[in-house]
Amino acid sequence: MTTTLRPTGPEQRTDGGGRARSYEVCVNSRPVGTVRLATDAKLGPAAGRIEHLGVDEADRHRGRGTVAALAAEEVLRGWGCAQLLATVPASATTALGLATALGYRERGRNMVKRLTEPPALPAGSGIRSLTEAEYPAWYAHERADYIGELRERGLSETQAEAKADHDYTTLLPRGRDTAGVRLRVLVHDGADVGTLWVALREGAADAAEAGEAYVFSVEVAEEHRGRGHGRTLMLAAERDALAEGARSLGLHVFGGNTPALRLYESLGYEPVEYQLFKPLL
Repeated sequence: MTTTLRPTGPEQRTDGGGRARSYEVCVNSRPVGTVRLATDAKLGPAAGRIEHLGVDEADRHRGRGTVAALAAEEVLRGWGCAQLLATVPASATTALGLATALGYRERGRNMVKRLTEPPALPAGSGIRSLTEAEYPAWYAHERADYIGELRERGLSETQAEAKADHDYTTLLPRGRDTAGVRLRVLVHDGADVGTLWVALREGAADAAEAGEAYVFSVEVAEEHRGRGHGRTLMLAAERDALAEGARSLGLHVFGGNTPALRLYESLGYEPVEYQLFKPLL
């Protein structure tokens, strides 16, 4: 049997060089599923994305999805894509297994925790707001770290800087005075030991997927690491989220950041979505 992708309509193009197209998955010309491919809106034409891949129930468990995914790779190579991205819900165990078998690696995951009561902070620890005078240095440090993380995950310097500027302009349009944003400093025994950025996610369609509040950044100063301050900052994030009326708190952790992942798991965070990638050689 021959499995192919058959376009269902014309290719869509954007001014920035982006493209997208939908296909039927066909076995001997018989439709058995659908695929939609696109270039990534943020990373540009060199990054392809499988936005959707579905096989009809009657044709599942016959390798159709595997062949369709491989055919999708060939289409994206033809578009000039150097890497392939996919986002998979944590509940989609079959899709995750398929992605692993096809050589996808984890770029990161979204995690969420349901909140109940505000936790107490350890003795000697307190939280204060980041001051206006401290904001420029905090912002410059956060931006530089974010660009570095993006570069480690395959973005060029230009792409990483553009994405960082876009994201920070969107998330902090009024700096530390942005509505719904809390920028905090953890003080322990009189010393500033770390910072926290947590914000409400107004209009989140599904709190179980996104979190009604979100931790965008948590960092402990290098000389104060290994003393439990990261956990304290996460407890402070829960307190801020609950004070704003949120009942769930979300975050993103990059793949390979094992210490952070273990911390979040120990605090009760659960994965809700995986971001995967595969080089297209």
